[in-house]
Amino acid sequence: MALLEGKNILVTGVLTESSIAFHVARLAQEEGATVVLTSFGRAARITEKIAKRLPVEVPVVELDVSNAADIDALADRVRAHTDHLDGVLHSIGFAPQEAFDFMGASWEDVAPALQISAYSLKALAEGCLPLMSTGGAIVGLTLDASVAWSGYDWMGVAKAAFESTSRYVARDLGPRGIRSNLVAAGPISTTAAKSIPAFSKFAQWGDHSPLGWEISDPTPAAKACVALLSDWFPATTGEIVHVDGGFHAFGG
Repeated sequence: MALLEGKNILVTGVLTESSIAFHVARLAQEEGATVVLTSFGRAARITEKIAKRLPVEVPVVELDVSNAADIDALADRVRAHTDHLDGVLHSIGFAPQEAFDFMGASWEDVAPALQISAYSLKALAEGCLPLMSTGGAIVGLTLDASVAWSGYDWMGVAKAAFESTSRYVARDLGPRGIRSNLVAAGPISTTAAKSIPAFSKFAQWGDHSPLGWEISDPTPAAKACVALLSDWFPATTGEIVHVDGGFHAFGG
């Protein structure tokens, strides 16, 4: 039986075919899942266009995680396509350019990064909760926040908050049988990565990874997400699974 046979999975963050989220959606379909995507505003047209490249056509529902009304309406919007969710992928992150100057950034620069890149995990979980039951899984994407990355600045702080948020989601939803885990992926050349001024510094990541690392290949991270969305990790929650060629264990 396929890994996600009969499951319904909500995937956020599909904007390009190079994104990890797109490949999670693709692999989830190949493993038997029914997939629903989210997007909002002008980006929704891009998501709808990219979604046509998936093996099976999928619906796209409106969701701006910084909009409380969208969070409140999410379950009803998803119900138009399925009556329950078995898994959710959080692939959402944003920081204004000013937030990539640690000492120069103001609170007004930092606040959106923390809300959209960290608090949104709790908001997304809350919005999906009416559709989820025992055995459900929430999976998010991070870049290991245990160190201070050069040039990552307040987005790095937001990722640290994101990782902590996942643990608290795991704590509060565990009694309902819902897991919350993260995949700490190595750097991938995506549209989001291009917004990080110092992203080019990650180009040599594979030189310091015992397994090597291909910066243009999102598939390994996507496979880990699909595995965590499946029933194969029934007793794992609050965890961060590194998919980075082993870089985190050895550094530079």
